[in-house]
Amino acid sequence: MNRIIRLIGGRAGLARLAGGFLAGALVMAMLMGAFPSWGRTVTGSLRTVVYGGPVPAATTVGVVALTAGDAALPAVMTPQTIPDIVAQASPAVVKVQATVVSQVANPFINDPFFREFFGNQSGTGPQTEEQQMLGSGFIIRPDGYILTNDHVIQGAGSVTVTLAGQDKSFPAQVVGSDYSLDLAVLKINDGDNLPVLPLGSSNQARVGDWVIAIGNPYGLDHTVTVGVLSAKGRPITAGNRTYSNLLQTDAAINPGNSGGPLLNLAGQVIGINTAVDAQAQGIGFAIPTSTVLGVLPHLLRHTPTPYLGVMVENVPGTVTAQLGLSPGQGALIAAVEPNSPAAAAGLQKGDVIAAFNGRPVEGPDDLVAKVQACTPGTTAQVQIFRNGRSMTIPVTVGSQ
Repeated sequence: MNRIIRLIGGRAGLARLAGGFLAGALVMAMLMGAFPSWGRTVTGSLRTVVYGGPVPAATTVGVVALTAGDAALPAVMTPQTIPDIVAQASPAVVKVQATVVSQVANPFINDPFFREFFGNQSGTGPQTEEQQMLGSGFIIRPDGYILTNDHVIQGAGSVTVTLAGQDKSFPAQVVGSDYSLDLAVLKINDGDNLPVLPLGSSNQARVGDWVIAIGNPYGLDHTVTVGVLSAKGRPITAGNRTYSNLLQTDAAINPGNSGGPLLNLAGQVIGINTAVDAQAQGIGFAIPTSTVLGVLPHLLRHTPTPYLGVMVENVPGTVTAQLGLSPGQGALIAAVEPNSPAAAAGLQKGDVIAAFNGRPVEGPDDLVAKVQACTPGTTAQVQIFRNGRSMTIPVTVGSQ
């Protein structure tokens, strides 16, 4: 069954809720109507190996990326746990406003009655419309680098950022963006000692873990909601954007939350709030940090991102045994993107990738890491099993 999935940036001009529940419901309907509707399919647990790239040390200085052992979750959750995390994290969460100027057709231009009286006047041509889009983001480097969603700033003529506790907005430069992954990095100039949020490990997060969302839904800045991690690896088709490895949460997220952090109980970001199921309650989606960390250096440097073009999942245990692989080894291709490097090389759905450039693939995440070590334009030797037969296929790594 098709469902309606909406990205959760919002129109700033409609952000104020007043007059109780009815007014809030009306504003919600208007905001939701501002976004296109998409069908989605949620099947299985898919991951993407589309992007990756080497991590240049010079570009990641100041970005706090944590491993599983860097910060432990609290052993005991007390009434103060969540308020303490919110107090620590909120100063690094920002409001993002983007001004989008577009041309819209004059509604009277094809009206015979209007044309009879006014003729072909210049005023009947396309009209300029300015929209203020609202989203969220969070600071990842103390010198003003901010992570958000690409759809928050897509097509914007100008972008401004408002810091926590300040009325003043700062002009923001779009340093890098990736349409397909729906990620963008902004830069503001407000000193070099801004509060930052650490990027934790979404791979270490478990279904059922408590999570916290902070953002600016409907312009209500620094709204905090709490829930659990409902699922991992959710694939969603949203218009021209394909999200193949999202976190699912029941923490309430709404228009304006786009780009805001989804935190674990160690105060680490494990996801970037992105979309919501409009036909359900408590079904929201976030881009995991495992996706972010692979492309962040390229976004910071605005350099091409290595691109393979396959969606993979864990190989079932019965299949690994039949192929003579160790448990957990290999990556099963669940889908191949049309017109991608993988498609051009002849990789197919159902192939099991056993080795990449002569090195064993220890699961989907390991394949991601190996793609990250590639340079766009180079040829990788990909060993696969197809119908039980081993073969090696050369694949030219692309870029996005």
